[in-house]
Amino acid sequence: DLKAIEDLVRRWHGSYGGRVKVTIDPHAPYTVGPEYLKELRLLTDELSSKLGDRLLWHIHLAETEDEAFKVEEAFKVDVRGGVAVYLDRLGVLGPDVVAAHCVWLTDGDVEVLARRGVKVVHCPVSNLKLGSGIAPVPRLLSSGVTVALGTDSACSNNLLDLLETVKLAALLHKGVSRDPTSISAWTALEMATAGGAEALGLGQTTGKIKPGMKADLVAVELRKPHLTPLYDEVSHLVYAARSLDVRHVLVDGELIVEDGEFKRMKVEDLLVEAEKEKEKLLRRLGEKTSKR
Repeated sequence: DLKAIEDLVRRWHGSYGGRVKVTIDPHAPYTVGPEYLKELRLLTDELSSKLGDRLLWHIHLAETEDEAFKVEEAFKVDVRGGVAVYLDRLGVLGPDVVAAHCVWLTDGDVEVLARRGVKVVHCPVSNLKLGSGIAPVPRLLSSGVTVALGTDSACSNNLLDLLETVKLAALLHKGVSRDPTSISAWTALEMATAGGAEALGLGQTTGKIKPGMKADLVAVELRKPHLTPLYDEVSHLVYAARSLDVRHVLVDGELIVEDGEFKRMKVEDLLVEAEKEKEKLLRRLGEKTSKR
């Protein structure tokens, strides 16, 4: 309920040196009704004002072709013009909104997203695995919409490899448009770095390597056969590098991964824990199935 959300925000938002941020996340327009969406918008604005820090919204938007129909069926509302247009009529869109997927957009939707400053998260691997379609990323970018890259969850992505996502984002739109210049390596990398930072409201502190920014850095080992000879670092990073090529990771100047090894955790312990949790879930599923 709204009180629980407020308690969660007050307890956790800005904790751990500002690294923990609470976001308001109505799942999707077809699962969250118009009145509750408006209540969440009012709560978000109120809490942001009290905290002096803008809380972000996250919502799945226009992921599937039938989403507008599902919204109309669930809530008996008018979604003509597009799902983003519908949300705009409710008064809930703004530059603090992060919209995942945005595959099935009307021209009106694109115009609204650009005008309201909504940030879009492109999830190409998930969209392909689920057969959802392909987001009109070139059109969004040319309209001035900030686009970031996302993996979605393990349910629809499995590997959750961001470098795989960067490469696919660069290749996919070339094939669809039959234009090899459609999404360049630079553009794909920018969506994964600066675009992601902007989407999360962190564009003033991270996402770029420049004076005054936090030292959030990834060092990639380029002295490998599949990365040799080296002509263009960005092209190599996007089209040829793999996650196993990551050698060091720094977060705000602190070395978190060194020579490919996590410094703060034992991966083997996590693997054991993950297997235990899997067995717990399977037992719970078996209990529910047997009760039916």
